[in-house]
Amino acid sequence: MRRLPSTNEPAWCPGCGNFAILKTLDEAIEEAGIDRIGQAAKLPHYTQANVFNGLHGRALPPATAIKLVNHDLEVVVTSGDGDMYGEGGNHLIHAMRRNIGVKAFVHNNQVYGLTKGQASPTSELGFMTKIQPHGVISQPVNPMALAIVEDVSFVARSFSGERDHLREMMVAALGHKSGFALLDILQPCISFNKVNTFKWYKDRVKPIAESHDPTDRAAALELAFTGGRSRPHSEEIPIGIYYLGGRPSFESQQPVLERGTLVSQYSGN
Repeated sequence: MRRLPSTNEPAWCPGCGNFAILKTLDEAIEEAGIDRIGQAAKLPHYTQANVFNGLHGRALPPATAIKLVNHDLEVVVTSGDGDMYGEGGNHLIHAMRRNIGVKAFVHNNQVYGLTKGQASPTSELGFMTKIQPHGVISQPVNPMALAIVEDVSFVARSFSGERDHLREMMVAALGHKSGFALLDILQPCISFNKVNTFKWYKDRVKPIAESHDPTDRAAALELAFTGGRSRPHSEEIPIGIYYLGGRPSFESQQPVLERGTLVSQYSGN
């Protein structure tokens, strides 16, 4: 079944990295051959799919429930760095701990772009906003390190300005069949983040070397501390697959699901 783009016109600012992410996601869904997909945050308004538009920062609980009720579905959450790493940070930690088979695509522009520009959990130290006029003093969250420490099954990073690479990472995440997948997508916010611009990212993102072994947890953790979140204004931010864990997924360990999906068991199908 060919998936057509939504006819709704995006309300994003011209030049926002969300446009590239939306276009690439539609392409990745086609390439992966997925018919049904669940999503959260604002992006569902602009794509044709089976969607659940959740509360800000609260996408992972319903996504977890959807996956448990029908584990045959591919369930994808699209959210920003503010709602995934901030308001939804508690949900994220436990989704990682459980290793539920949900894909999380995080739009990371290092600012609250849709709620008018306050610092987000990934904003750089010293980043100044109307709410933080003297600059951010809190250590930025390092989502890659957090996911690797929690032994998540799939951990990757890409950049909205490298669409071929982004599509490759999305397809790899969609094809990952066991456990939680985190894809952190760096993107510019042209309205509220004048530091981390398209050029800023373009000058710093570097593909991970082919020699990297993504099953080597120590090597993956070292990559996570190479740039971006842990060393503000680093000269290099690795993009690619950081880590592939080996834990079984949460849903695969539920005896009741051995008889089939819950929705089929209780519907008589």
